[in-house]
Amino acid sequence: MTPITEVAGRRLPLSNLDKVIHPATGTTKGEILHYYAITADALLPHLRNRPVSFLRYPDGPGGQLFFTKNPPPGTPSWVRTAPVPHSDDPGARQIVVDDLPSLMWAANLVVEFHTPQWTADAPGVADRMVFDLDPGAPAGIAECRTVALWLRERLAADGLGAYAKTSGSKGLHVLVPIEPTPSGEVSAYARGLAVEGEAALPRLVVHRMPRALRPGKVFVDHSQNAAAKTTAAPYTLRARARPTVSTPVTWEEIAEGRDLAFELGDIAARLDRHGDLLAPLTDPARARPLP
Repeated sequence: MTPITEVAGRRLPLSNLDKVIHPATGTTKGEILHYYAITADALLPHLRNRPVSFLRYPDGPGGQLFFTKNPPPGTPSWVRTAPVPHSDDPGARQIVVDDLPSLMWAANLVVEFHTPQWTADAPGVADRMVFDLDPGAPAGIAECRTVALWLRERLAADGLGAYAKTSGSKGLHVLVPIEPTPSGEVSAYARGLAVEGEAALPRLVVHRMPRALRPGKVFVDHSQNAAAKTTAAPYTLRARARPTVSTPVTWEEIAEGRDLAFELGDIAARLDRHGDLLAPLTDPARARPLP
């Protein structure tokens, strides 16, 4: 029998709590739900009012993985959805995770949370910019650190503040709060900085996507600023053998070469120590105009 729990007045069926999702650590679905419950105060501001895309991995990272934007069958009526018109489906809607019951309902599906750089009430008008630093072997996190520090300095020269998190996989994400700007303009600016980075660090940076160009370099992926693209949300678990988390980090941790591999069990202590390092992304007072 599927247990029912009550979350903030909403009744939720939570299934298969003993099922192992991350085999390398034996992490169960119940432990994943507990993780999202205790990090909700930090995570929810980064999801709130943003249409969510899910990468689902209900049988673990070794099972079927599928990306979905449409509300899944059985979505409760109290889970908010928002219109997100697509060229092939003008009536499309997506889930918006605004509160703890919605978060726990979604987490019970076993998902990665991905969001666009814009909110549901202003589609295609970005209030943040992202650079996804993706290393091509043998390059790794050390090379990503160098590129992230260059980007921070370059953005500062344009009056923009930058914040960082791990991708939860191989690389880093550099994020920037900006005044609402059409996604096309943000994409053009971000691409320009990626091109500039390749000119400044030619042995280290590539701004184009073809994998043949990327061995030993860091691909500065600017494309996730396009209105149709999404990025892994802060604090989301990733579909990996180990329960890795896309984790906010300090610039000191990046500059000093500290370990940047964080998992589910590391996050509560980091929140106690640092609070939400990406809180400025949700503070309109921190937003600055693109030059």
